[in-house]
This record gives sequence, C-alpha cells and structure tokens, in this order.
Amino acid sequence: MASSRLGARGQCLRLLKTRGFLLLKLLAAILAVLLFCEFLIYYLVIFRCSWPELKTPEGAGALGAPKAPEHVLRAMFLADTHLLGAVRGHWLDKLRREWQMERAFQTALWLLQPEVVFILGDVFDEGKWSSPEAWADDVGRFWKVFRHPPHVQLRAVAGNHDIGFHYQMDTYRIKRFEKVFSSERLFSWKGINFVMVNSVALEGDGCDICSRAEAELLEISHWLNCSREEHCPRGCRDRQRLPASAPILLQHFPLYRRNDANCSGEDAAPPDEKYTLFKERYDVLSQEVSQKLLWWLRPRLILSGHTHSACEVQHGAGILEVSVPSFSWRNRNNPSFIMGRITPMDYALAKCYLPREDMVLTTYCVAAGCLMLITLIPTGLVSAPFHFGRRVLRKFKTM
Repeated sequence: MASSRLGARGQCLRLLKTRGFLLLKLLAAILAVLLFCEFLIYYLVIFRCSWPELKTPEGAGALGAPKAPEHVLRAMFLADTHLLGAVRGHWLDKLRREWQMERAFQTALWLLQPEVVFILGDVFDEGKWSSPEAWADDVGRFWKVFRHPPHVQLRAVAGNHDIGFHYQMDTYRIKRFEKVFSSERLFSWKGINFVMVNSVALEGDGCDICSRAEAELLEISHWLNCSREEHCPRGCRDRQRLPASAPILLQHFPLYRRNDANCSGEDAAPPDEKYTLFKERYDVLSQEVSQKLLWWLRPRLILSGHTHSACEVQHGAGILEVSVPSFSWRNRNNPSFIMGRITPMDYALAKCYLPREDMVLTTYCVAAGCLMLITLIPTGLVSAPFHFGRRVLRKFKTM
C-alpha cells in the first residue's frame, strides 16, 4: 500500500517537473520572440543602411596641389511622425506606434551617428486643435521618443497637423510650435545653408501671417544673394556674411506637381492613388508660390513631406525635390528615412528602410502557431487525429 502511494507520488512529481520544464521553455520562447520583434529586428534592418558616397572627386588644385577636403555633414531627414494626441489616439495605438518610432530612431542614432536630424512637418497629429495640457503631454512624449545626445541637433518645420491648415493656423499655434523647435528660418552649419520654410503660411492670399512669412523669405533671399557676391555690395555691408553655397530647402508641403504618376519605388504612392490630381494649397503648394521659392532662394536641393509616400521630382534647371515618406507604421507598412552626406558644393542621398509592420506581425503569428503546437503535442490532442486517420486507412486496406 505504501509502495503504491510512493509510486503515485513519484509519478505526480515527474509530471509536475515535466510541465514545469515545458512552461519554462514556453516562457523562454515567448521572451525570445518579443526580444527579436521589438528590439533586435531594428538593429538587423538598419545595420544594412550606410551613408552614401559623394561622387564629386577631390581633384587636384592649381599646379597639382592637393585640394583641401570639404567639411561633410551627416544629416537624417524624417517626415510625418504624427504622434497621436488625446482625442484620436487610443492608448494601445499610441504605445505601438511610438515604440516603433522610438526603437527605429534610437537604433539609427546608435548605428549611423548623424550630426543633425530634420523632421519635415506633421510632428504631431493633433497640434491644430490640442489644448495646452494635451500639447504639453504630446511634447513630453515626443522628447522621450526622439531623445538624442547634446552633440546631435534636431530641427523641425511646421506641418498642417502641427499648426492647422491656412484657415486654422494662428499666431498662438505657430509660436507654440516655435517655442519647442525654434523660430530660426535660416540654419548654417559646416558651410551649408538650410532654409526651413513654414509652407502652411504660403497661401499667397495676403493674410497677415502669410505676408510676414513671405517677407522673412525675401529677407533670407537678399541675405543669401549678398553672400554669393564676391565683393560685398553697398546694401549688404551691414550683414554677417553667410556661406556662399546654394541653400537646401526644407518644408512640409511639396512644390507644385500634378500628381505622383512619375514617382517610382517600393514606397511610392499605390497605383490607385498615383494618377489622382493634387489640389493646390492642400496637397502641394500653388504653382505661383512654388515658382517664387525657386526664384527667391535658388536652392540646390529640396526636401518635403506631407504625402506620406516617396517621390523624386526635377524642377527648373535640374533642381531635385525629394518627398520623404512617413516615419510611422500608422501611415505606411514600410516606413523609411533619408540619409544625406552634404558639403557646401555637393550632396549624396540614400534611403534607409525600417522593419515592415507586416513582417513583424507574420513573425508573431508563426511563433504563436509553433508555440501552440508545442503546447498541445504532450497532451495528445495533436496526435489523436493522426492516430484516428491511421486506423481508418488500415481498416480500408483490410477490406
């Protein structure tokens, strides 16, 4: 009697031990999947990105003397992060999207070591109507997601979701945005000029905010033109001299184009949207304002956002405009950002893709199916149908 009890107790302990090992294996597998999908995958994907090579050779100077190397600036360009707000942002959606952007941004900072990061508008999703309390909360979450070391500069231009479209924007919203990201329109570093445009204010209807925005751009245009002159003209003598290089234009709305029909690449607009005509002052800037910007600033490169899709357009005398896709899974299955190596006279751009959302979800689904099979096999629930089918086949064979 005692021996049977001891045998039953031993059998029970072995069963508990087996189930305990199974549970530990399941927990380890779940943690491994989470670690891969929420952390390691960002390193594996972004590790493949590299800074582009400048094509301009460092040719010899006069009489064969070596030319002094130009300063090279490493810049990252993001667009349309759309941090969700208090009204339309479900807590789970916020958690998922912000974690994706945080891991992508922090991984890119660590692996790529940029010197400056530009965000091309629509930093927030609800800046156009958020209360002061909601705005403060959004700003706090933004600096958590996009935290960066002191030696890395972060700059942003305003988008329609940050300050509202033309009919919504006001001085209060603009000042609120500029308090976080600076009101500086002209930014020069390493001999490179960047002009950061509030493209929402370029409606061209003569409103107070629009008039001030155009006056600022005309002032910058005059300043840049003064710096291009070898001998300082009379009207330029009271100004600090800027680098003589043509500026890079950064804005939220793209310059005017009919549609995205000529855009290509895996992150271009879907085929059913490519031929939809853009609405001026809503999807793109008007033709008149676009021409003014090209005349006034004479940029060598333009980067914009807003459309959430990639596109490259040539304006005027070969001036390239790059529309940067959205950085968030909320707007794209395959987000990306632009990497640029820039000198005062040249630039080279490359695109870096982030992990695809469908790939992460597929990984989770496959892992869940495998774990379910591992759990059910010891119980016999999985093997029972196979044994039943085997018996049925034997029965038919004997008949």
